[in-house]
Amino acid sequence: MGEQPIFTTRAHVFQIDPSTKKNWVPASKQAVTVSYFYDVTRNSYRIISVDGAKVIINSTITPNMTFTKTSQKFGQWADSRANTVFGLGFSSEQQLTKFAEKFQEVKEAAKLARDKSQEKIETSSNHSQVSSVNGTDDEKASHVGPADAHLKSENDKLKIALTQSAANVKKWEMELQTLRESNARLTTALQESAASVEQWKRQFSICRDENDRLRNKIDELEEQCSEITREKERNTQLKRRIEELESELQEKETELKDLRQQSEIIPQLVSECEYVSEKLEAAERDNQNLEEKVRSLKTDIEESKYRQRHLKVEVKSFLEVLDGKIDDLHDFRRGLSKLAADN
Repeated sequence: MGEQPIFTTRAHVFQIDPSTKKNWVPASKQAVTVSYFYDVTRNSYRIISVDGAKVIINSTITPNMTFTKTSQKFGQWADSRANTVFGLGFSSEQQLTKFAEKFQEVKEAAKLARDKSQEKIETSSNHSQVSSVNGTDDEKASHVGPADAHLKSENDKLKIALTQSAANVKKWEMELQTLRESNARLTTALQESAASVEQWKRQFSICRDENDRLRNKIDELEEQCSEITREKERNTQLKRRIEELESELQEKETELKDLRQQSEIIPQLVSECEYVSEKLEAAERDNQNLEEKVRSLKTDIEESKYRQRHLKVEVKSFLEVLDGKIDDLHDFRRGLSKLAADN
């Protein structure tokens, strides 16, 4: 209840692989909330992140921790208490910069809190020692002289200073050991980061080669699509040409039908001519004795024969034209059938 969030952001959370100590293992499937918390009662700072009902980060910040930027959007820090290295992947460089700045602020605040706590402990220890010394002086003041009391007071002050020096030396030794451990962890983390960077470079090179291959494949497919489009255009032109030829064929068939209808009249005309001839012959036989009538009818007969001959000539010319039209139509049909077979 005493903890309060002081900074919140979103990032992808990773942890170092405990078996290899080189590869990153995703702790969240997507970007989650990562927050700095301040515990008022304990005067401490923590980084906490929760994915659903699972706590994936619970790291107490100490003055010995260091947040390292390994890329433009990735940073990490080592937590000796959790015995792991946390990594955060951000969506932008600005978010990474803000998080790193906040980490430094919290780290300085944790250092001040530790120093104040240490000063309180040393102050309380000094007060207890001074009170103990003063009590001893009061008990012995009645038994010793002023010179001995002054010497004892100076001796006690030297003892207190020596105790404080020893405590400071021990504290500095502890800080030095902590710094060495932190330096070793950072060195390991940097080596792991360098290995991860090399792995990422290899993966990037593989992805880039795959991207180039896909681009070449896309170019080939686009060229094939262009060829298909051109083939479709040629097919469209051929279809239009076929439709035009079919229309011309229908026109020719209509002309042929008309010619056939006209050719049906020819037998009737021939029949009429034959009938006239028979009639003339019969008339000649019947009019052998009618010379006068024959002489009057000769002119009519000659004219009729002339018309008959002229009609036969016209019929023959018409039949020749009809045969030429029929031959042209057959040639046109054969050409159209050949064009359709080629397509």
